[in-house]
Amino acid sequence: MHNLLLTISLTLSLPLITLKNVTLRRSAKVLLEGASITLNPGEKIGLVGRNGSGKSSLFALFNGSLHEDVGECTVPRQWRMAQVAQDMPETHQAATDFVVDGDTTLLSARQEVADAEATDDYERMAHAYMVLHDAGAHDASARAQALILGLGFQTTELCNPVNSFSGGWRMRLQLARALMCPSDLLLLDEPTNHLDLDALVWLESWLKKYEGTMIVISHDREFLDAVTNVTLHIDAAKLVRYSGNYSKFEDMRSEKLELQQSAFSKQQDKIAHLKKFIDRFKAKASKAKQAQSRVKALDRMEKIAPLLSEADFTFEFKEPAQLPNPMLSMKNVSFGYLPLSDVQTPTVIVRNVSRSVLAGQRIGILGANGQGKSTLVKTIARDLQAISGEITEGKGLNIGYFAQQELDVLRPADTPLEHITRLAKDMWAAGKIAGQAIREQDLRNFLGTFNFNGDMVKQAVGSMSGGEKARLVLCMIVWQRPNLLLMDEPTNHLDLTTREALAVALNEFEGTLMLVSHDRALLRAVCDEFWLVSHGGVEPFDGDLDDYQRYLLDEAKRQREALKEMSNASLKAERQALAENAAAPTKVKSKSMATLQRQLIDIEARMATFQNEGATLESQLCQSPSPANMAELGKRLNMVHEALQAAEEQWLAVSGEIESTFTCS
Repeated sequence: MHNLLLTISLTLSLPLITLKNVTLRRSAKVLLEGASITLNPGEKIGLVGRNGSGKSSLFALFNGSLHEDVGECTVPRQWRMAQVAQDMPETHQAATDFVVDGDTTLLSARQEVADAEATDDYERMAHAYMVLHDAGAHDASARAQALILGLGFQTTELCNPVNSFSGGWRMRLQLARALMCPSDLLLLDEPTNHLDLDALVWLESWLKKYEGTMIVISHDREFLDAVTNVTLHIDAAKLVRYSGNYSKFEDMRSEKLELQQSAFSKQQDKIAHLKKFIDRFKAKASKAKQAQSRVKALDRMEKIAPLLSEADFTFEFKEPAQLPNPMLSMKNVSFGYLPLSDVQTPTVIVRNVSRSVLAGQRIGILGANGQGKSTLVKTIARDLQAISGEITEGKGLNIGYFAQQELDVLRPADTPLEHITRLAKDMWAAGKIAGQAIREQDLRNFLGTFNFNGDMVKQAVGSMSGGEKARLVLCMIVWQRPNLLLMDEPTNHLDLTTREALAVALNEFEGTLMLVSHDRALLRAVCDEFWLVSHGGVEPFDGDLDDYQRYLLDEAKRQREALKEMSNASLKAERQALAENAAAPTKVKSKSMATLQRQLIDIEARMATFQNEGATLESQLCQSPSPANMAELGKRLNMVHEALQAAEEQWLAVSGEIESTFTCS
C-alpha cells in the first residue's frame, strides 16, 4: 500500500500539459471553446480533426506562438521542445552540419565554450567543456548522419549543400533536424507527407523509442496506430481526449455517437410527451399546476444535441469509354533520363522490363527510395521517354496521371473554373468530347461535386491549401474519364475524409490502377497485387504489405552488414596493395593510387592516436582535478574531438578517391 501511495504521489507531482476551460479564436472563428484536457509525460498523442478545425492552432498554443483568448494553457517551463520548421531552408550549409545545428543543447554548449575561452575564468571553462562533452559533441555528426540516412538519403549526399536538394528532400532534412534536438516535448505536424514507405517505416521505429511526450498531426491512420496511445479529437470547437490509438478512437467515438443519438431520440420522445400534456391541460384550472410543473421541467432539461450527419466528401470516376486489353505492354524497356547533349550517356535506373498491364489490374508499386518507382510511372505517363525497348499502348488508352509535383503544375493565379474550362476546351478541340462545347454552368456543377462551391470556383488557386489543390487535381483527372490511372503519392495533402473518399472511388473505378503511395491503408484498400522496383528491375512481389515492411527492415540490415563487410574488405585490400608495392618496387604501379593508400594509412594512425588521447583525457577528467586543470583538460579534449572529426572527414574523402580510382581503372 505504501509503494502504491508513493507511486501515485510521484505521478501527481510530475509536470503536465493542461488546458483549463480554454477558448481559442482565429479572427471571428471559434476554434476551441471551453476545452479542458490533461496530457501526461511520456504519452504519444495523435491530434485529429478535419482540415480547418484548429489542429495547427493548438500546436501554436503549445509552442507559445499563439495565446488562449479565455482560460489557461500550461506547458511545463523546464521542458525542452522540438518541432519541424515549416519553412523551406535556403542555405549552402552541408546536410550533415544543417542537421547537427538542430541540436540546440549542443549549439548552446559550443557558444558557452567560446564565451568561456574569451575569459580567464578557468572554472567556467572547465564546466563549459564538461557540458560540451555531455552534449555529445564527439558523436554529433554520426548521430545526424544516422537520421539523414534513415530518412532515405544516400551516403554520397551527406555533405551536399542543403539547397542542392528538392523541396521534399529539404523538408526531410527539417524533420531530421527536429529529431536531432534533445526534447521532452516533440511536436510533429504531418511528418510523413514527404516520405517514401521505407523512410516511413524507419520513422515509426525511431518514434516508438522516443522517451518524451509527443503530439503528432497526421492523416495516415496506420502511422497513427503505430506510434500513438492517446487521441485528441477536435470537432465543432470541442476537444475530446480518447485513450488509445486512432483505430480505438474510431471505435469509441462510433459507440459514443450511437449512444448520443439514442439519448437524443429518447429525450425528444419525452419532450413531445411533456408538450402534449402542457398543450392539453394548460387551460384547465384543475390541471394548471401540473401543467406549469411540466413547463418548468421542460425549461430545466439540458438539451442533448442531435447527431449532425457530417457532410463527408465523396466522388466517383466515370465509367471509361473503352477498356483496351492489354492497356499497354513493355518489351525490354529501360527507364531513366536521357542526356542533355549528344556527348553524354543516358542515366538508366530500371532496365530490361518486359511486362504487360491488363484491363482491371490494381497494382501497387513498391520499392525503396531511389529505386525508380516514379521514373517508371512518369515513363508510362509519357512524361519521360524510355531509354530503350518498346512500349505498346492499347487502342483508346486514356491515362489519368496524378504526379507528386502535380500541385506545382497548377497555375497559382488561375481559378478552379479557369482550370477546368481550359481542360474542357482542350479536350473538345482534340475531339475527346463529342457534341457541343461544355456550358459554364455544367463546369460549375461538376466543380461543386468536389466541394468547390459558390465564390470558391473563382478563388485563385495560389491562395488555396494543399488539400484543396489536391482535390482540384483529382477533379480534373475525373473529368478526363481515364481508363488507366497512374497515381504517384496522391494522398500527401489529403485529410482522412478525402483519403477515404479516394479509396472508395478507386475501388469502384472500372479501369486499371497503378499506385505509388506511402499510405498503407490506401494500398491495402485498393491494390490486389504488388510490383517491386528493386536492384534495377521490376518483379512481382509475393506477399502483402506486412511482408514488405519486414523485407524493408531485412534489406536495411543486409545493406548495413554489406557496407561494413565492403569497408573491411576494402581496407584489407588497400593494406595488401600497399604491402605489395613495398615488396615489389620494380612493378609498374599507379603512383596516385599508392599515394592515396599511404594517406589512408597515415590518417588511420592519426585517428587511433586521437581516440587514445581522448580516452586518456576523459579518464583524467573523471578524477576531479582542480578547476584550472579541468579547464585545460576540457579545452584539450575539445581540440582532440575536433581533430578526430576532421580526420574522419579526411578519411572519407580519401576513401572516396580510392573507390573512384578503382572504378575508373
